[in-house]
Amino acid sequence: MQKNSIQTLSKLAVPLKSKGRFYKEKKTNLRTDFQRDRDRIIHSTAFRRLKHKTQVFVNTSGDHFRTRITHSLEVAQIARTLSKFFNLNEDLCETLSLAHDLGHTPFGHAGEKALNNCMQKYGGFDHNIQTLRTVVLLENRYYNFKGLNLTLETLDGLLKHNGPIKDLKKYNKILGRNYFKNKIKYLLSPSLEAQIASISDDIAYNSHDLEDGLKSSLFKLSDLEKIPILKNIVIKHKKKIKFFSIDLVIRQIVRDIINEMVKDIIITTKKNIRNYKIKNLNDVYLSKHPIVIFSDEMMKFDRKIKSFLRQKMYYHRKVRSNTNQGKKIITQLFLVIKKNPKRYLNVSKYDKNNIARSICDFIAGMTDRYAINLYKKIK
Repeated sequence: MQKNSIQTLSKLAVPLKSKGRFYKEKKTNLRTDFQRDRDRIIHSTAFRRLKHKTQVFVNTSGDHFRTRITHSLEVAQIARTLSKFFNLNEDLCETLSLAHDLGHTPFGHAGEKALNNCMQKYGGFDHNIQTLRTVVLLENRYYNFKGLNLTLETLDGLLKHNGPIKDLKKYNKILGRNYFKNKIKYLLSPSLEAQIASISDDIAYNSHDLEDGLKSSLFKLSDLEKIPILKNIVIKHKKKIKFFSIDLVIRQIVRDIINEMVKDIIITTKKNIRNYKIKNLNDVYLSKHPIVIFSDEMMKFDRKIKSFLRQKMYYHRKVRSNTNQGKKIITQLFLVIKKNPKRYLNVSKYDKNNIARSICDFIAGMTDRYAINLYKKIK
């Protein structure tokens, strides 16, 4: 077994040896269970497609804006830093970070809303549930089973990306069967690794959307001075504009934002571990409160950034013009394919008993570019 597979982790960490997978597989001496999970995600078709899927700007808008794949890589970097600090299972953290957006549609959240509207009569659409559907059903890389056969701990973390699940009905409807009832204790809190991946997602898209918004001139540095915490950071770096390029100054501001948020999480999480008397992994699962969170002050800051980005960026006419077109494309594709699914879908892959869900899988898996090109053909 390789050296890092015998490292000593915190008692709060998910052990390096997994509880198992849905389908039994031979162990390997080359990688830990969670390194195998990570590698399966990286080699998956769904992960490669994230390169051409919208984060905020439609993928055809420019080469330097973030896409789903760069966002996922940035989430993983932040998550690894936090995981290493708390001596947790870094490979699991990285896996969850890289996988969390595998189920995303083309055209970002606008595409998700459009596809959910199309699927209202058939159970709806949710990109987090679609991520699970992707890893347990849609990826086809092995002779003996469908999906990627990820560890139960990875599936637990993906299932609870936004916290414990009160009811699996919606999940079961979209997945087509009850996958997790007897395998995962879905009512319990997620692992610290899963909580870190989730909050790293927030840090990454807040800070990097600010950077992309500034670089695309949707708002100015002076606009950021109206937000507490950001004000001091911006004023400090604005003085450097005389000596350095505006791009470099923006990057330094984003670095400071990430650093402030990460430091706040570390301080707050240490307090929560102490105050909630979290002594081991079982205590983590049984906790009635989230453990890896921002302080009250940073939560207010987080909400203000999100509100700012909604007003200045996500609802900006330039962005909305593209996202509205994305909604139109997805809606039209769904309607046209539904009339003649055999023309567009691989017959061996689609479910004849639930054609709408198979169409949904097809559209959700598209890149921005593929969806645009197919739309042009069917118009």
